[in-house]
Amino acid sequence: MLLKIILRHSKPYAGWITAVVILQLATTIATLYLPSLNAKIIDVGVVEADIGYIWRTGGIMLVVAFVQIITAIGAVYFGAKTSMSIGRDIRQSVFVKVSTFSAQDVNKFGAATLITRGTNDVQQVQMLTLMALNFMITAPIMSIGGVIMAIREDPGLSWLVWVSVPLVLIVVGILVIKLMPLFRDMQGRIDGINGVLREQITGIRVVRAFVREKHETERYADANQELTTLGVKVGNLFVLMFPAISMILHLSTAAVLWFGGHRVDSGVVEVGALTAFLQYMLQILMAVMMGTFMAMMVPRAMVSADRIGEVLGSDPSMQDAENVAIPLPTPGTVEFRNVSFGYPGADAPVLSDVSFVAQPGQTTAIIGSTGAGKTTLLNLIPRLYDATEGEVLIGGVPVRDLGRDQLAQNISAVPQRPYLFSGTVASNLRFGAKDATEEELWEALRIAQADDFVSERENELESKIAQGGTNVSGGQRQRLCIARALAAKPNTYLFDDSFSALDVSTDAKLRAALDEPTKDAAVIIVAQRVSTITGADQILVLEHGVIVARGTHEELLETSETYQEIVSSQLSAEEVA
Repeated sequence: MLLKIILRHSKPYAGWITAVVILQLATTIATLYLPSLNAKIIDVGVVEADIGYIWRTGGIMLVVAFVQIITAIGAVYFGAKTSMSIGRDIRQSVFVKVSTFSAQDVNKFGAATLITRGTNDVQQVQMLTLMALNFMITAPIMSIGGVIMAIREDPGLSWLVWVSVPLVLIVVGILVIKLMPLFRDMQGRIDGINGVLREQITGIRVVRAFVREKHETERYADANQELTTLGVKVGNLFVLMFPAISMILHLSTAAVLWFGGHRVDSGVVEVGALTAFLQYMLQILMAVMMGTFMAMMVPRAMVSADRIGEVLGSDPSMQDAENVAIPLPTPGTVEFRNVSFGYPGADAPVLSDVSFVAQPGQTTAIIGSTGAGKTTLLNLIPRLYDATEGEVLIGGVPVRDLGRDQLAQNISAVPQRPYLFSGTVASNLRFGAKDATEEELWEALRIAQADDFVSERENELESKIAQGGTNVSGGQRQRLCIARALAAKPNTYLFDDSFSALDVSTDAKLRAALDEPTKDAAVIIVAQRVSTITGADQILVLEHGVIVARGTHEELLETSETYQEIVSSQLSAEEVA
């Protein structure tokens, strides 16, 4: 999977990779050539006291060293540029894939792990790519070339190479085998700590409201400690690796000097050749160490690549229709035909045999107890989920046949939890209407009863909005979300308990102002407050996922016991207040 992901995203950068290979090759050849020149200076220039030879050979060494520096810089530059570009493309692929997921797919993976896979996991693959481009040419050629050059200098000492290199490879192999499962666990622990942190930041108000800071601190500390403990285990293995390799390196150096010294003393080999052999020996072991360092990154990158591959290889549970505009026979109409829906793994369906029609120019209200399935019903209309049975139609066409663009053009939704994006008031209002003029934005704000507080802000439409809209109150955030939906001017408006944060007076003004802009559109409102829906053309009473009654406010007061109970409970609460 690791190789597959890297190869898939490296095709556009074949030219850069070729440049890296050529430059690394040149660097390696220059590095291998330098000890041989040094040996000639010692054995010829110094022994024969030939100053001219020393200057000539030394000049060649300087040129070779200069070439080595230039090619090394170029190789690192192109390697870094390639690996960072590949990392960027993998992140983009993960983001694009996740953006095609339905809410069901996101729930299957979990938001925390999707964030980790798009950031930390991609970074592991990116770093391995960088190391590979820097060392994948240098390490093997340096090792093989070093062996050849060392044997050429003194074949009698070559046995030291065949002893030291396998020792290093055995140490590395043992450590890689032990690290593989630890790195898999580590990525899972990062998911865990990411999930806890995300929950605490998102739910900070709940945490403070219930004075649970200590509990959440302990919960985070436990997740942090688990990651730390695992990191220490990995670190302990790394601690063993470098001393072990250093010991082999120093023992090899000592062996070369010991056995080589005897060969120099007996006249079998010259001092320069022994010096060159020692340098080649060190180059071989350093190349093996570079390869070792890269090999230590491979297990974690392989785990990360598998996790990325799970996302990239996952087919969305809901396949989008082609983004081709389909003529709508009845624009603005929303129809449910015997719709049932159940969440994966649930014991019972949330909705059962739901049928109704919301007509343009009319308001359809949905009311019921908590957990009756009101929000779920609304989520089926913009196709956040697909109905398990039956059909949902927009403008007379099944939602499965409509592309995402056409759905977005025909539907504006205000969710139960209003959310604003970091930016400005204008950028948030233009989220569904990118070409809206300032006049249109102010008109949407006026209808949503939000123009007063926006005009009081220093920069008005260009005033800053923090992530999630945390720098405005709950009621202001809700009104801005309603204005965002109005700015898009769709055929269907969905309000999921969108008036709950408003006082009764503002609620009444807003609903009265909605009459004009929504006169040709279908309006579907999910509400808890009866006063919000008394003027609706059609009220659906939902209980345990089934429509138990329908009609106007007056009709339901006479015919529906469930609706009467809801009304009486709210009237009693108001009387008590």
